[in-house]
Amino acid sequence: MASSTATPRNVVFVDGIRTPFGKAGAKGMYAETRADDLVVKAIRELLRRNPQLPPERIDEVAVAATTQTGDQGLTIGRSAAVLAGLPQSVPGFAIDRMCAGAMTAVTTTASGIGFGQYDVVLAGGVEHMGHHPMGSGVDPNPRFMTDKLVDPSALVMGNTAENLYDRFPSITKERSDAYAVASQAKYEAARKAGYIGEMLAPVATRSAEQGWGLATEDEPPRPGTTIEDLASLKTPFRPAGRVTAGNAAGLNDGATACLLAGEDTAAELGLPIGMRLVGFAYAGVDPAVMGYGPVPATEKLLARTGLSIDDIGLFEINEAFAVQVLAFLEHFDIADDDPRVNLWGGAIACGHPLASTGVRLMTQLSRQFAQRPDVRYGLTTMCIGMGMGGSVIWENPHFSTSETTGAK
Repeated sequence: MASSTATPRNVVFVDGIRTPFGKAGAKGMYAETRADDLVVKAIRELLRRNPQLPPERIDEVAVAATTQTGDQGLTIGRSAAVLAGLPQSVPGFAIDRMCAGAMTAVTTTASGIGFGQYDVVLAGGVEHMGHHPMGSGVDPNPRFMTDKLVDPSALVMGNTAENLYDRFPSITKERSDAYAVASQAKYEAARKAGYIGEMLAPVATRSAEQGWGLATEDEPPRPGTTIEDLASLKTPFRPAGRVTAGNAAGLNDGATACLLAGEDTAAELGLPIGMRLVGFAYAGVDPAVMGYGPVPATEKLLARTGLSIDDIGLFEINEAFAVQVLAFLEHFDIADDDPRVNLWGGAIACGHPLASTGVRLMTQLSRQFAQRPDVRYGLTTMCIGMGMGGSVIWENPHFSTSETTGAK
């Protein structure tokens, strides 16, 4: 019998995009916009920006959603592909790893590219937390509690963040508030410089009261936030606690999408190369301290790739909670205000529509790489509900050893 052996090949991140992120709820800008339409808008804009890609060359569409029901159901990868006008020959599927849904959509399909089974894929995520609050419709198995498989706090993300403070007494509310203020300031500086707007796909919105509108900017940011502003905020998860609306990401709506390809296919089609995939890893932790997940995931990935934390020149860490980022930085002996970390701010400022966020991190890193030829490697990492972490290392195709800024 004839046999064939697949040869591993380089996987590249071609381009990424996202919708502006909105505030979840009746007053949010996407209150009357469907989740699947947000994904469709991201897909269409991504293809519009890359006209050299024949749509029929897309081998797979992987779209993540944490709550896969209603306008986030119906195998959303396939349904969004059809709604976006892709050829009927293009398949798709849905995926769920809670906050790391889009990240997993990327690493799963990238594995297929690396093994030679795909040439080009479209991956992303969506979360409309206004239509589908986290945990809505979920029926946790009673054995989680009766058999004491997890601490009761594990099912409420804010409680798991409070637990992190308990485990790391050196991380105070004051440190978290200072980090949150810095995130807002960095985001606003990036917005003013035009870096944020370049990543956004404008979305037409509708309100029964206000009529049609156009979403062109993120809704959650609070520019000008001060430590004094955050000091008096309520701590909803624990009396005299440390987690507040100011030092955590909010409840948000939004979608992301990106193109991945084999490096050889990108060259064939004339597609840009934003960054190369080096490796990825996921790891589990005690669900009661799920925010610690990025630490073992990153340690696992560094060991797997042979790199050290000092080789990483840019970090994109999801800011589900400030304490979770600070626990990561403290573990790796990185200063709270290290300039390599979340250069353009993070989810505390722009928002965190759960399953969509992983591709936001990647899109930002890719665009930062283009500005920083002195940086060779970057990391995207995030904590994941139910006690996990995910990390991905990328290589900058623009890296030049002639640069002398001192960054990695």
